[in-house]
Amino acid sequence: MIGKRCLVTGATSGIGAVTAEELARLGAEVILVGRDPKKCEEMRNRLEQRTGNDAVHSMVADLSSQAEVRRLAETVRERFDRLDVLVNNAGALFLERRESVDGIEMTFALNHLAYFLLTNLLLDRLKAAAPSRIVVVASDAHRGASINFDDLQSQRKFKGLRTYSQSKLANVLFARELARRLEGTGVTINALHPGVVNSSFFSSGEGPAWWVMRRVAGLIAISSEQGAKTSVYLASSPEVEEVSGAYFVKQRNVKPASAAQNDEVASRLWRVSEEMTGLVTSS
Repeated sequence: MIGKRCLVTGATSGIGAVTAEELARLGAEVILVGRDPKKCEEMRNRLEQRTGNDAVHSMVADLSSQAEVRRLAETVRERFDRLDVLVNNAGALFLERRESVDGIEMTFALNHLAYFLLTNLLLDRLKAAAPSRIVVVASDAHRGASINFDDLQSQRKFKGLRTYSQSKLANVLFARELARRLEGTGVTINALHPGVVNSSFFSSGEGPAWWVMRRVAGLIAISSEQGAKTSVYLASSPEVEEVSGAYFVKQRNVKPASAAQNDEVASRLWRVSEEMTGLVTSS
């Protein structure tokens, strides 16, 4: 990865932090993105010390805010003329309904629309570095889910896990649709399931439900190091240089759920995402 420039969102903890460290260890120039300025700077220093790589940058953005996503993209565009790898990793699970600063249900805003908006805003930098790669951290939680266009923001009925699963299905559909649109550009995009990872993902909430989830995660979850392997693989391995629109589990190309292979739904989700972000994209 020497000579490659990689941007990793959600890079201050969990699999995002491990992904960023492993890419830095492989010699890549790494741009860390996180919400907390202190944690971003601490992670940047940590990576430099642990990898001996001084080409590590940190940028601060709350990706649930579309204005913040746009500001981040503009900063990246001002500082860098190309981007070899974009790892869309930031995400969260909310057991109670809440809305972003844009008035959008938080799970959908952070887990899907942030991926959609940031990726599209940085596409020209990815095309400039082709062959380049986009990595989408999704989840096997997408299996059994569907995109409820009639209640996309769970206003009528909210269940945290179901809403999360819908957002992860949206991730896989986004990767599928964008892969189609990027054919012939030299830019690939693939989605992945990292596994059930025992990371800060499960430490963010309070209450009985979160306590149960933490206990279960402690029993069955894998480490962040194990969970980051497929992200690093998709970002760096020559084996997948020309693979696009696929879904990976444990570094293997597997079939996602049938709902994630529906091109009509993927196209409709794209159009809705354009409307919700005010973004005009090429077909």
